[in-house]
Amino acid sequence: MSETSGEPKGVQSESIDEENSALNNIRDIQQGWQEMLETEKASLVERVNDLERVVLEQKDEIVCLKSTLADVLRRLSTIDNSYDSGKATDASSHSSSVLSGKNFRFSRNTITRLNSSVDEKRFGRVPSRVTSSPSRTMSMSSPGTAKASSLAQKAIHHSNGSLHSDSMSSHSISPAPSPSPKQPNMQNLAASAVAGLGGLAASGMGKRWSSTGDFVSGSPNPSVSSTTNSISRFSTKSLVNLNSALSGAASRQQTHAFVQKKDDDDYLKLYISGRPIVLHIPEAQISTYDTNKVQPAPNKRLRLDWVYGYRGKDCRSNLHQLPTGEMVYFVAAVVILYNMDEQSQRHYQGHTDDVKSLAVHPNKLLVASGQCGGHDGHDTLPHIRVWNSVSLATLNIIGMGEFTGAINCLSFSRADSGTILAAIDDSPDKIISIWDWQKKDNGKRITETKCSVDTIVAVEFHPLDKGQIITIGKNHIAFWSLDQNGMLYKRMGVFENREKPKYVTAISFTPIGDVVTGDSNGNISIWPRGTNVISRFLKKVHEGSIFSICALRNGGFVSGGKDGRLVLMDDSMRLKSEQLVEPHFGAVRVVTQGKGSQLLIGTTKNCILSGDFTLGLGPIVMGHIDLVWSLSSHPQVAQFVTGGRDRLLQLWDSLSHSVVWSKDIGEPIQSVQFSNNGESIIVSGVGGRWMVFDTVTRELLAVYQDGQDVIQTIKFSPDGNLLALGSKDGCIYIYQCTKALHRFSKIGKCTGHSSFISHIDWSKDSQVLRTNSGDYELLYWNPTLCRQITTHSNVRNLEWATQSCTVSFETLGIWPEGFDGTDINSVCKDGEEQFLVTADDTGKIRLFGYPASQPKSLSHAYRGHSSHVTSVKFMHDGVRLLSAGGLDTSVLQWRVV
Repeated sequence: MSETSGEPKGVQSESIDEENSALNNIRDIQQGWQEMLETEKASLVERVNDLERVVLEQKDEIVCLKSTLADVLRRLSTIDNSYDSGKATDASSHSSSVLSGKNFRFSRNTITRLNSSVDEKRFGRVPSRVTSSPSRTMSMSSPGTAKASSLAQKAIHHSNGSLHSDSMSSHSISPAPSPSPKQPNMQNLAASAVAGLGGLAASGMGKRWSSTGDFVSGSPNPSVSSTTNSISRFSTKSLVNLNSALSGAASRQQTHAFVQKKDDDDYLKLYISGRPIVLHIPEAQISTYDTNKVQPAPNKRLRLDWVYGYRGKDCRSNLHQLPTGEMVYFVAAVVILYNMDEQSQRHYQGHTDDVKSLAVHPNKLLVASGQCGGHDGHDTLPHIRVWNSVSLATLNIIGMGEFTGAINCLSFSRADSGTILAAIDDSPDKIISIWDWQKKDNGKRITETKCSVDTIVAVEFHPLDKGQIITIGKNHIAFWSLDQNGMLYKRMGVFENREKPKYVTAISFTPIGDVVTGDSNGNISIWPRGTNVISRFLKKVHEGSIFSICALRNGGFVSGGKDGRLVLMDDSMRLKSEQLVEPHFGAVRVVTQGKGSQLLIGTTKNCILSGDFTLGLGPIVMGHIDLVWSLSSHPQVAQFVTGGRDRLLQLWDSLSHSVVWSKDIGEPIQSVQFSNNGESIIVSGVGGRWMVFDTVTRELLAVYQDGQDVIQTIKFSPDGNLLALGSKDGCIYIYQCTKALHRFSKIGKCTGHSSFISHIDWSKDSQVLRTNSGDYELLYWNPTLCRQITTHSNVRNLEWATQSCTVSFETLGIWPEGFDGTDINSVCKDGEEQFLVTADDTGKIRLFGYPASQPKSLSHAYRGHSSHVTSVKFMHDGVRLLSAGGLDTSVLQWRVV
């Protein structure tokens, strides 16, 4: 029955075997298919990565071509404009001038079209403000000056027509000026004078009757003059106000001056912080002097010619190479574009305070720079400026009034061709914000969120993944994702069982998109693309912090750090070579690639080096690293010397724009002064010490001691026979000079001031000294007798060899409303006595006509420094001017045009 009712057992077994075999075949086919898919997927990923690399290389080539073309057109515009200006002076060549003007407009419009059409589809529409009519520009250079200057140094000067302007005179070869800070109220520059009669008390005549301390205000009926400069940090101090008398009832003393006459004695009283300073009018001007007369600003202006210095001490990622051959970096409130081959600089001067961050757009034409906040109103609030590196025109101002702290990190997006911008606000909460920077009127903030409670040192967009951002800093590495709705999502980096550093200090990317970071322990970590975990960990690549990792164009990486070492690695992160930076240049702060295999190195001692691993490194930019308090120009050649609190004494050549020599003297420097023949330099240190150095050999020749307080100011007499040193102890020490460079014979000391000596001037005949002190006194001295001169008739008509004293009849008009006696740090006049320049605590340089003896003296104002300007000096030719920037550690060289 069983055999007939079912299939035989053998047949069933064969059927099962066939089914199992078929299943096995299917599994084999599926496994083979899966293996084929995985192989194909791996191959596809590799091909996609190769394609991404090719695309990036092609983008770089296109960007380089576009940037080069833009730079060529800029240079053509400069040549056309120079040709047009030259032809315009010759009436017989009118047709040629018209043709040149057409060429200029063509070149300018070509630049406009180039800048506005940089692949709008991928890069987004780039706003352009570079067009400007040639007829609106002003060239202040004389024909002789224009012939002497090279084409690379010629510039178009833009004037806003203001006599007392805060706009910058840029060295840019720009078809249009960048936006400048607001213009000051002309009515607040100098008020009208009130002439009155008053009597000098007979009892007021004493030995020191000419001292400012012996004059007491009379009792005119005072009236209070109100001011509206509420945003100024100096608005609560007393100032020049010639429209009102001193108000004893007002809580804020009004500085004012008025003419007081008695018989043949005519003089002014200038009140500073309620203290009267008597300024005698020279006899030749008594009959014509009128306090109501307005002294106009000079018909010439200043143009920023060169910037000495670099900010590497406390800033990162601030050195970049542009395809045009220029490197871009910053110091103080200026962003510098320096062409090392042509030895030329251009300057972006749109900022109003310290520049703290810098980012270059993927198209290599646009630059974003962020600043910290100042104290002079809305224009000095922290903000970001996006500008064109070819025309130097500002395209947009981002976040004015939106940031709390300095903008210390910036990054353009890279995967979407730079349509958005990330910024880190160095506020207590360390806010990260994302901006659509192309939106006009302050930009459009897409989103913002708290980033970290600790310091953030860098923010970078991922080069391949759109919307991916990485931030690094103290106890911090975060991977951010920006979705289509503008929301930010954060994943913290996971170190697992690896050594977690206190700081993640450097970041870069591999060609396939992996993240490479360096930390404060000298380790390098590699984070695979799209993850927040480490795949490779290289220990102790450096001793101490790694400050920078640079991905090279031809593959490989260069890292640099606190140990001063540069380490070259291949694509697999294997060590290939090392280079040591000389210790006096500082540690490596930033590494970037220059032309070809050349490297650009920014250091922590504010130097920029150039070179490679084969030929070594050499300095191309040097500077001070602490407060620069003093400078002196050589009396015969184009050199100058600077001294700072960093103990560095540096001799500079203003033609080659380089350091001739640098010497650490072992103590902070307060004052420096060339001898009249330029063969020696007098340097004051601490505790009353002053030293004599040989200008050529920098050898220390002699050391002298006067008192226990620092020597504030040093001056040689015009005939070179006497030396005067003003001390913080209130004394002026007088020395006889000998034929030997380093030998001085002490004559004595002048005593009588009630505060420290701030400024000294010699009369042209070398017979009289005048001095200012910290409490605004103006006294006169017989240097050979070391006695004070108390008879005004002996000094009122003297001519002065220099103009260093800030309080004098010649400087009456430099004191604007809102300033007190400490706010103007330095003044000087040129050799031809045409100009008077002042340096003040607001970071401004002001150019007056000389003398500025009218209460209503107008001037041109210039920005560039971001700290109090400590010193200004004309060079021996009277055409170039130097200014020292105090805490911003910079020295700016200006040219009268």
